[in-house]
Amino acid sequence: MMSGSLFIVTAPSGAGKTTLVKLLLDHDANVRQSVSYTTRAPRIGEVNGVDYRFIDVKTFVAMRDRGEFLEWAEVHGNFYGTSRIWLEEQMRSGHDTLLEIDWQGAQQVRERFRDAVGIFVMPPSMSELEIRLRKRGLDAEDVIQRRVAAALSEMRHVGEFDFVIINNDLQVALGELRAAVLASRLRFARQRARHPSMFHFLN
Repeated sequence: MMSGSLFIVTAPSGAGKTTLVKLLLDHDANVRQSVSYTTRAPRIGEVNGVDYRFIDVKTFVAMRDRGEFLEWAEVHGNFYGTSRIWLEEQMRSGHDTLLEIDWQGAQQVRERFRDAVGIFVMPPSMSELEIRLRKRGLDAEDVIQRRVAAALSEMRHVGEFDFVIINNDLQVALGELRAAVLASRLRFARQRARHPSMFHFLN
């Protein structure tokens, strides 16, 4: 068994997933985030290789066809994918790894890693979600409307996840995310994989 834990964090756009993940990484040096590949254009302030690995569609399709992605999906007209090789190397080395992906990608990953921990972040309400999307000032009006409509469809998959965090207060939500990570590390199978000498008497 790979000794590193795999965390999957999913949320509709505007629920605060990216902010929560960044705060978690600031507080927990034992978690490493996978940097996804995407064909969408960088947003203001995003750094290639830090926020995403930005590539063109031709390159993405070639990587996909070579089997280099653990999962991939088309979201809002853009492609996103997770590096399979990097992820497996991290987990074999005992590092906890976090994927910030959509529900479709989460389904694909859990087919390969059955013990992956799924965490779904929800907005406190649909009206608040729309307010947050407008405050970002990143998308045109038609894009905002598409994201709001898509959020309802995405949230119908919340029952597929192990933990659900309702992001009404950022600090409370962060505490809940950290608690979910800690609780997952304490599961028997994970403890046995990380500390095999402690459980030799079970062999």
